[in-house]
Amino acid sequence: MNTYAKFAPNVWLVKTTEQKEKGDIIEVENKYGQAKEHIVHNLIKEKDGFFFYSITRADGYDAKAHAEKRAEKLRGYAGTAQAKSDQHWENSNRDRDFLSLGEPIKIGHHSEKRHRAAIDHAWNQTGKAIELQEKAGEYESRAEYWDKQADKINLSMPESIEYYTYLAEKTAKIHEEYKNGTRERSHSFSLTYANKARKEAEENLRLAKILWA
Repeated sequence: MNTYAKFAPNVWLVKTTEQKEKGDIIEVENKYGQAKEHIVHNLIKEKDGFFFYSITRADGYDAKAHAEKRAEKLRGYAGTAQAKSDQHWENSNRDRDFLSLGEPIKIGHHSEKRHRAAIDHAWNQTGKAIELQEKAGEYESRAEYWDKQADKINLSMPESIEYYTYLAEKTAKIHEEYKNGTRERSHSFSLTYANKARKEAEENLRLAKILWA
């Protein structure tokens, strides 16, 4: 049975007892027993009788597609919550004509019960409308987060080699400019942060080449 093994954040390898060839199509099973077809890329390591290969989904589903799907799903939730909010707001105005008169509750009058019920209903429906409006906003905010994730490239994608090559060159240039003084330091840690960014980009490029070169 082919199973997943974590290699790095966002990156899963296939763990298998059989050697594979680059380009092989294999099924990989998750912990729930669900299997998906994957394309085999590089042999990453061999350990305890198992072979570990980098893989991508055969159907093209990746981190970008996952983020787009999450955003779409959350926007669906937002739309549903907004529609319910609008309905509750409409319901809250059921007795608007009566309540708009601004008459006080007439204690002991036959209208008292109806008057109190109308006020309670209006408050209840308004509260629900506001609650669902806030929930719709929360869903929309989360959808925007996943929109941003869809634009990111990470190590789970073969195109990460090109991306991290560019990033490694860019961060190395910035670091060197801080060192030689051609770039002005905006604060005392500018050089430290630039060096950290360079090292992270270089490490990600190293991992990207192992996975996909």
